[in-house]
Amino acid sequence: MVCYVDTSVLVALCVNEPKSADVSRWYSKSRDKLVSSVWCVTEFASALGIKQRTAQITTEQAQIAWQNFQRLCTNDLTLLSPDTNLFHKAAFLTLDAATGLRAEDALHLTSALQTNAKRMATLDDVFARNAKQHKIEIVAF
Repeated sequence: MVCYVDTSVLVALCVNEPKSADVSRWYSKSRDKLVSSVWCVTEFASALGIKQRTAQITTEQAQIAWQNFQRLCTNDLTLLSPDTNLFHKAAFLTLDAATGLRAEDALHLTSALQTNAKRMATLDDVFARNAKQHKIEIVAF
């Protein structure tokens, strides 16, 4: 089964966060094909930059997290390249203010839908709610 992995989960796998232990347990037991949009690379790097600027992690910790993330992408995560059509579909999702979706989450959701993901790993409640509305099962952490 295909499981779409949101950047929030990837960060929790590579940086010590409140849900890191739960995410690590899920990851070690998962037998799904793990996929994400290549956009997660930029988001992950941004998260590390924010965490450094706010003194949540050191530069050394960020470098280690980045190395772990790259290893994860190489070994266990298929990165999907969005096409122009996907960006337009994501835009339509964000036009509906009731969804509460931000642009990056709409891009992830349309990527998950395009790849026919049946499961979603995310720590974002708004994103999870929207994925459920599209009949995607949410991994419980």
